[in-house]
Order: sequence, then C-alpha cells, then structure tokens
Amino acid sequence: MSDRLQNVTGLAPTAKLPAYDRNALKAGILHLGPGAFFRAHFAPFTDAALAADGGDWGIEVASLRTPDVADNLSAQNGLYTVLIRDTSGTTAEVIGSILKAHVAPRDPAGPLARLEDPAIRIVSMTVTEKAYGFDPATGGLDLKHPDIVADLANRHAPRGVIGYLVEGLARRRQKGIAPFTPLSCDNLPSNGAVLRRLVLEFTSRIDSDLHRWIEANVPFPSTMVDRITPASTEATYADAERLTGRTDMAAIETEPFTQWVIEDHFANGRPAWERVRGALMVEEVSAYEKMKLRMLNGAHSLLAYLGYIGGYEFIRDVMDDAGLAALAYRHMHAAARTLDAVPGIDLDDYANELIARFANKAIAHRTYQIAMDGTQKLPQRLLEPACEALAQGDRAETYAIAVAAWMRYAIGEHGNGERYELRDPRAAEIAALIADVPRTGPAISAALFTLPGLFPSALTGHRAWTQDVSDKLEILIQDDRLPLF
Repeated sequence: MSDRLQNVTGLAPTAKLPAYDRNALKAGILHLGPGAFFRAHFAPFTDAALAADGGDWGIEVASLRTPDVADNLSAQNGLYTVLIRDTSGTTAEVIGSILKAHVAPRDPAGPLARLEDPAIRIVSMTVTEKAYGFDPATGGLDLKHPDIVADLANRHAPRGVIGYLVEGLARRRQKGIAPFTPLSCDNLPSNGAVLRRLVLEFTSRIDSDLHRWIEANVPFPSTMVDRITPASTEATYADAERLTGRTDMAAIETEPFTQWVIEDHFANGRPAWERVRGALMVEEVSAYEKMKLRMLNGAHSLLAYLGYIGGYEFIRDVMDDAGLAALAYRHMHAAARTLDAVPGIDLDDYANELIARFANKAIAHRTYQIAMDGTQKLPQRLLEPACEALAQGDRAETYAIAVAAWMRYAIGEHGNGERYELRDPRAAEIAALIADVPRTGPAISAALFTLPGLFPSALTGHRAWTQDVSDKLEILIQDDRLPLF
C-alpha cells in the first residue's frame, strides 16, 4: 500500500491537480453532510470555481452523524480523488477545496463556532431527505422526528440540521453578524422553500424575534442537482491509488455528466459557479427540478425496484434488458407530458441522454442503493406526476408499474424466500401493514395504499388505476423475473 494522499506533491501524472494555491485558501462555506454526492458534485463545482475566479470560498465540512468520511478527509488534509468513469476509461481529479472536517457528535462546539464566524457566508447541506425532520403529509415540521424533538427541547446544543442552522443564525443575530445563506442540495422538491418553512416553523416555537429576523434577512435558494454517484467500492480505492500514486480512503466515483441549477439569491456573496461547465444560475429553479425529479429520478426508481426484485445488481445491468430499457424510455416520455416547457432544454434530447447515462457500463450504481427510502422519494418522483397524468386523461400505466414494483420490493423477500432489509424510515410501519396479509396483488396493494400520508386520494380513489397497480403487483409476485409490460 502506498502512502496516504495528504498533499499534491509528487502525485502520478495521471492525476489532475487543483489549479489554485491551497495555502492561500480561506473557508467561506460550511457544508453539512460530506457524503459521496457532496464529494462528487458540490466540492468539484466549487473547486472549479476557485480555479476560474479565486476567492475565499474554501470549504469546511461537518458530519452530523457518523465520523468515517470526516475522519478520512482529516487524515488526508481535506484532499480526495474523484474518479470519472465512462466507456472510454477512467480519469482522476484531486479535489483541494476542503480545508477542515468536523464530527459534530464528537465535538459539537466546532461546527457551532464556524456557524457564527463572519467568514462563513454559505452553509450548504447534503444530509438526505429524511434528516430534515419534515412531515411528508404536510410539508411542515415533523414534531415527532427525534432530532426536532431533541433540538426544540435543547436549542443551544443541537444535533439535527434544522437545530444547527437555527442556533447558528441566532448567534449571528445576537452578535450583529450578517446571516449566512442556507443552501440545500438534497433531492427535495423546492428544497430551499422546504428548508425555509422548517426553519421558520422551528423558530416560531422558540423565539419570535429570531423568527422575524430570519424571515426578513435570510434567503433560502433552491437548487437542482444531478450527477449519478455510486457508493465507493474496493475498486474505487484501487483505481484512485493507481491513478494518483497514493492511498485515498475518501475517493469516490461518478459519471462525466454533471448539472447544477441554482437560484441566484445569496445574502453575502457566492463562488463564481456560473463559470463552471454544468452550472446554471437562475431566478427560479422549479421547472428544471420537476424535469429531473420526474424524468430522471422517477425512471431511476422504476428501474431500481424492478431491477432489484429481478436479480439485477446494477442499473447498467437492468439496461441490458431490452424490455426494461424500453419501459424506462416510455416512462420518461410519460413524465415529460406532465411538464411545462423547460427553458433551454429539449425533453426528447434529455430522455435520450438519460438512457445513455443509465446504460453507462463504467458506472456501478446498485439497484438496492437507489431503492432505499422509497416513502421519502415516491411522492415527488412518481405519485404527484401520476395524479397529473390521470387528470389529463392519461392511463398513467408506467406509474402503476413503478408503484407495483415498489410494493413488491416492500414485501422484503425475494422469490426464493430469501429476506432482505427494507431500508426505509417507515419500514416498521410497512412491515406491520402487510404482516398478516396474503401474498397477493389485491391484498398487498390494498394494505399499502392505506399507509398514512403517502398516497394521495386522487390515486387511491381512482379505481381503474388502483386495479392496474394490483394486477401488475400480482404478476410481479408470481414471477419477479418477468421482463414485463
């Protein structure tokens, strides 16, 4: 094993290095949740902006949960490798924009000190949908979420993302420091607006003056992010070492495509992201976001559920099944019919591009990874557009297939009887609903349609569509390898 990646001196010539002086860099961003997507998307965009335009926009990161990624970044002085894979080969880019990593449960004072530092002007986050503590049924604060309960009870020692943001803003207001801009980069529809609502609902319960100050002074721009990022494997680490000449336990891999649409509303400046290929600064992000959620994410979920229960490990393997690839394409066009025009985007071209990305043989994106947290993802990816499709007189057949596939996955058992973990925040509720239900399409679908707050009445009250789901689920229960529909 080679030495650890700790500096850029003497790296292999096959590695692309940061194009700026790291020693002169200062932190202007605190990022919460330094997972794979942040390292494949946010940090490389910021790295490229620093190379293009400079500025004090280095990044400090804070993990609010597990220490592994933060500890690996600390051991490497913030350096790590992005592997970009396609059928022509793999390239390596060393990212240098991360200056320090914190582990909040181990040292809560560290992130809090950065939140109140005037140098930090943006607090970005990729913490996954379930970490925000919102109620999918209302879109507001989930007062039963463990982090929300804990942080309302002890606001000055937060443990969740909303609690940290509120405490940081409160300290800045108390000291007369301009606010930072909270920037959500998670796959939530209108993520900035959702974050704003949660923060304001939280503050309305603890401090009316702070509530009014945030309402008047803090922008919450929404973003749309897109880059397929599989989980790192031993092959990831081996290729990073081969291409850099150093051991890199924070390495990640991704595809060549990258897109970031950002509402240009910031309280106190931002990096020159618009100078980076794939970034677009806009006044309003919703059209792009809806396009991505419905065409890309919806088709991705469809393929993940059918693929996983059908025995396919990776999305690229699912795309080798001509019937399933054609189904994905058909679903993308069904989703496109629910969209308004998207400025600068040809939706047919976008669908073709998505099909090519899904089929990229160099990207090993596990169906089981994409299938997780379905109750958080289904509403915006599949259920809302299904309602609109039915209202337009469409049969919404591909949506019925996708929901049936999720229900088959929710049973938690392969056709051979082997059990698997249903990785979902509502897994216990799902299991309880179907525990004593016959393993038939009508029985399972009827039970799961009653899961509180998930399926809108426009779907559960549409008899033809629910019957279609039931029929398709029965097919999947009888033969989960069937290249159906």
